[in-house]
Amino acid sequence: MSAILEVKDLWKSYYIGKIQVPALRGVSFDVKKGEFLAIFGPSGSGKSTLLHLMGGLDRPDQGEILIDGANLQKLHDNELAELRLRKIGFVFQFFNLLPKLTALRNVELPLTVAGLSEKETLEKAREMLKLMGLEARVDHKPSELSGGEQQRVAMARALINDPKIVLADEPTGNLDTKTGWELVELMRKLNREKGQTFVMITHDPHIADTADRVIHLRDGLIEGIQEASRRNVQ
Repeated sequence: MSAILEVKDLWKSYYIGKIQVPALRGVSFDVKKGEFLAIFGPSGSGKSTLLHLMGGLDRPDQGEILIDGANLQKLHDNELAELRLRKIGFVFQFFNLLPKLTALRNVELPLTVAGLSEKETLEKAREMLKLMGLEARVDHKPSELSGGEQQRVAMARALINDPKIVLADEPTGNLDTKTGWELVELMRKLNREKGQTFVMITHDPHIADTADRVIHLRDGLIEGIQEASRRNVQ
């Protein structure tokens, strides 16, 4: 199976004053189409930095990232924004929903930016929220939704443009244990039934263990890559 994402010799450092702090040190791996990959490691291991680079939200000091054959390092800012809109879905720990908009309007946003008609945008957004089990909550604003419901809205928004890959940064980190497991099972269901590719960042070994493969990251280096043993998610 061909790779949808290729990470090649990725380096990234930040500066605290004049002190250079390495975040990633020569990270390389591929993600296959339809794969569910977890990137696991403790706080400060470089996980979120890696996700931001893969999503084109930041640029590496050295190395290459290819998504569906497109080299992110060779794209201008407007081309990168277009690629993010068309090919990448983002799910963040703190949902990042617009508080004044309803669930429906939040999900519609990427389609509106993509230039779809109002009718098509409305139909697709309602269909996606129904898939998430939120058909009765479409007119509710984020403050009127539970944490799990907000994260499902965020998931619907991430998937609405049918992206090639979904990048999830600690998607269960702001949820209680039961709701977190329910979200993981939803992502696995979408992965199985729709063939959607997921890359999930997590510091929870039990959550990581639901993936097809797990990349262990520590101090900006890959410690190992292993097949995850499957467990039932209740």
